[in-house]
Amino acid sequence: MAEKKADGFLNILKPPGMSSHDVIGAVRKVLKMKRVGHAGTLDPAAAGVLPIATGQAARLIEYLELADKTYRAELTFGLATDSGDDTGEVTESVTDFTMPSKEEVMAALQKFTGVIRQTPPAHSAIKINGKRACDLLRQGVAVEIPSREVTIHAIDLIAYKPGKKKILIDVKCSKGTYIRSLCLDIGAALGLPAVMSFLVRSRVGDFSLTEALTLEELQERGAEAILPPAEFLNHLERYDLDPSREKAFCNGLGTGERRRVPKSDTLRVYCAGDFLGIGRYDRKTQEVIPAKVILRQAGH
Repeated sequence: MAEKKADGFLNILKPPGMSSHDVIGAVRKVLKMKRVGHAGTLDPAAAGVLPIATGQAARLIEYLELADKTYRAELTFGLATDSGDDTGEVTESVTDFTMPSKEEVMAALQKFTGVIRQTPPAHSAIKINGKRACDLLRQGVAVEIPSREVTIHAIDLIAYKPGKKKILIDVKCSKGTYIRSLCLDIGAALGLPAVMSFLVRSRVGDFSLTEALTLEELQERGAEAILPPAEFLNHLERYDLDPSREKAFCNGLGTGERRRVPKSDTLRVYCAGDFLGIGRYDRKTQEVIPAKVILRQAGH
């Protein structure tokens, strides 16, 4: 079974100053491809890992977004903005205050580990009735975003800078977490306004910052930089299909197998070592149903 080179993933380092959409445009231009998408939007001011899918692999983007993410963020105390970061309009400023002690900061951070509720910033790409919240705000429309549950797996204090009224933190979190909102909430827990003044995303699932390519490096390598999609879906449980059911699965039929019950309902499906796509386990019929078939053998 051969995998098309154009169908795969790219690990791109998004520079600050570009939107995620701008990066997609640059990738399309370099690869001369139309079918290009990304997982996990980064704010224009932020930098870091931006997973990109090309060709048929673009159908797998929704599964990349299920992966946990890791960020390094700088938090500045004494300032609040309407966007939650230092690019927004200042809504509150406090200059005469005592910086919380390192011990107080660490104690506050620990309150935000585990499952928490947070309200995403209105200046975000979250869609309300099909329109992005940030676009509605620009049009003068009042936006109210409901709170949501997210999981903070770990939050570590990397640097404590009392003279500059700043701290640096590393955050490992679930999908849907907004670091801007987390910074705001940490400030509130310490009784101070706060903003996110720097952000870099260092990991999305199996995409790491150390292996990310700049757009200049992509220009040099071209399509050779495209990687097999199966290498970046390890956050999903693996299901090995009986070879006798491969053709049926690739043609959209359930596996009909009841050999084992998977722990999760979303699975990466293999057959004889080849990645076929994504399957969904139906607990009623006790079989794996194809959700996104990426590879097909000749004659299927």
